[in-house]
Amino acid sequence: MAATNLAQMNAAEVTIRTMAANGLDTLYCLPGVQNDDFFDALVRAGNPLRPIHTRHEQATAYMALGAALATGRPQAYCVVPGPGFLNTTTPLATAQSLCAPVLALSGQIYEQYIGKGIGFLHEIPDQLGIMRTLTKWAGHIEGPQDAAAKSRAAFDQLLSGVPGPVGLECGWNMWRSAAEVAFDDTPAVRKTPPLDLDAIKAAAKVLAGAKRPIILVGGGAQDASAEVTRLSARIQAPVIAYRTGQGVMDARNPFMHRFATGHALWKDVDVVIGIGTRLQHVMDWGRDDAMKIIHLDIDPTRIGRTCTPDVAIVADAAEGVAALLNELERVGDKPADRTDEMKALRATMDGEFARLAPQKAWIDAIRAELPEDGILIEELTQISYASRLLYPVYQPRTYLSTGYQGTLGWGYPTALGAKAAMPDRAVVALHGDGGFMFGVQEMATAVAHNIGVVALVFNDNAYGNVKRIQQSNYEGRTVASDLVNPDFVRLAESFGMRTERVTTPEALRPALKAAIKANAPALIEIPVGQFPDPWSFFFRKKVRGQAPSWSMKGPD
Repeated sequence: MAATNLAQMNAAEVTIRTMAANGLDTLYCLPGVQNDDFFDALVRAGNPLRPIHTRHEQATAYMALGAALATGRPQAYCVVPGPGFLNTTTPLATAQSLCAPVLALSGQIYEQYIGKGIGFLHEIPDQLGIMRTLTKWAGHIEGPQDAAAKSRAAFDQLLSGVPGPVGLECGWNMWRSAAEVAFDDTPAVRKTPPLDLDAIKAAAKVLAGAKRPIILVGGGAQDASAEVTRLSARIQAPVIAYRTGQGVMDARNPFMHRFATGHALWKDVDVVIGIGTRLQHVMDWGRDDAMKIIHLDIDPTRIGRTCTPDVAIVADAAEGVAALLNELERVGDKPADRTDEMKALRATMDGEFARLAPQKAWIDAIRAELPEDGILIEELTQISYASRLLYPVYQPRTYLSTGYQGTLGWGYPTALGAKAAMPDRAVVALHGDGGFMFGVQEMATAVAHNIGVVALVFNDNAYGNVKRIQQSNYEGRTVASDLVNPDFVRLAESFGMRTERVTTPEALRPALKAAIKANAPALIEIPVGQFPDPWSFFFRKKVRGQAPSWSMKGPD
């Protein structure tokens, strides 16, 4: 649809219409006085964006983040300025680290007083500057025509290059300001960088000569599942995922392996191709002159950040890998089949993982009841760390992780967003008692909007990971890691949720099956003790070349 002159639209109407034109159908929000005109415009327009309101501002952003990760499409939240916006900065930072397309929409004080330090309600210094540090782009709406330009620019940014959060703020009196606006209903279109065919040819030449290649995938490869699977088969390379790359290739494929298996292979690898990943493994595990590295990423600023590649390809993952596959058909013979080797390797690693049998029993119970397309949210807790090694992920965007940000407390509201965006999917969130209490009030949100997330709360009455590290590193001494908890079952019942308490993996299966079938808000509490330590599988020593320039001292 071409641009149309529309008389007397105000800035709120223009912004809402732009969001709807770009495919948004939900707005995660917590209204307040600076945004009253915005929400009134939403109601008068017939709620083209379904408002889902939360009990804390942080949950608005976490829900938008969960929806964005589960769908791969832009999502939005709206809060008041100052403390309201600041309450969303932790999930906004997590969205930034995960390259998630989230639109942060914040009110502001009266336009003419911004930056004056007068002390208006919710005033903070340089809110836009704070927003810009946590987004790939942020803008300030100065009126209705500017709302058309800035909101359109926001979606151009959301859909161009590397995904990531963007932000918009609008002054209290600007939402209602009206004028004749030239408005473009045409949705923004995703833009990707042009392919460098010389780089593609160089990469294909390196891969054609590879004897022991390996593919490392991160969150940037989630929408390139088919292409990565074809590349793995073409060059007979195992695919390694840690957190955000889970699901890029079906775990039932014998070439799909976990982080610890990548370390076991590392000493013999001759070519590494990283796709949609920061390639941090190269820093951790070392590199020598015999190892060639190909780095394919849509963000040129990431390439060379952790290691200097032999070939750099700036491209969308699916487009870049597809071009690489086409070029590989022109050069080199197909290598020998390594399927039996991969199966044997998996069996060997399964033997190593056997010492995590207590966690595995719970994880196997969850996998048995969660449908193939069900979404699992990994909170920061003992069972979740083990799930990175033990939980088989079958489809893209069905295992959601905080990645390197390690945001304790993200799990429940993020799961609510994933379920709100994908209501026909089963959504299960893994929690410890510590992390769950960060967002416990959002059980009210789940019930109010009938969002059927199943929360599994593994309760050891401690910040279990913190306590373990203290015990291991400081001669058994602990501090500020023991917790006093409510009765989670009774608490969830008081919100009107389905509840159950189970004590064995065998009992979890029917409880989880019934909760998923009910498709209603549910909580299952699981009292546990201390699990076997999984961290030896994650922090593994350098096996090649020079020592890395830094090392990780603790959990992510």
